[in-house]
Amino acid sequence: MTNRSIAARPFPWLPVLGGLVAIVLITVVVLTFDSGGSGAAEFGEPTITGAALPRFDDSATDPAAGMPAPTVEGADFDGQSVSITSDGRPKIIIFLAHWCSHCQAEVPVVQAWVDAGLKPDGVDLYSVATSTAESRPNFPPSEWLASEGWTAPVILDDSDYSVGDVFGLNAFPYWVFVNADGTVASRLTGELPADAITQIAESLLDG
Repeated sequence: MTNRSIAARPFPWLPVLGGLVAIVLITVVVLTFDSGGSGAAEFGEPTITGAALPRFDDSATDPAAGMPAPTVEGADFDGQSVSITSDGRPKIIIFLAHWCSHCQAEVPVVQAWVDAGLKPDGVDLYSVATSTAESRPNFPPSEWLASEGWTAPVILDDSDYSVGDVFGLNAFPYWVFVNADGTVASRLTGELPADAITQIAESLLDG
């Protein structure tokens, strides 16, 4: 019987280091996606044209009634262009804050109103995601509205809440109703039942 000497094999540093680098890269990619939730943008860079409306104060006579509504060109959570312009169609604009319990209660009501076919065909519905704050509950708004099946076009406000300010926002949910000629018909705050939304929408068609 012959004893054979066993030669020591060198440690496979190259494959081990390659594996470690791959693990680090995968971890970085995963953390990058996780830190942004869905990866959607939560703030926009809207372009606003027109004079600011006076701040809404729930008075019996709204001084903004009859004033031209500002126009806004911006983007939604996916970066798709969304514009609220004077295009000859009456509009309902609802301003939403993700942390607002009344907005959280109102969104399903409005979506059910849309799903039931109660929105008149001649009236457009827009929404503005504003007052977004990462430190507040129910963040991010992109995930909240997606979970509600929200189908209305969304314009993202900027971090200064410029769209809300120019429309005179003072509470949530905040509604601005716009006539076909681009002037403000009325403004309201708070939760509205579906029949009230229908009544106002039909009044916009009547001019």
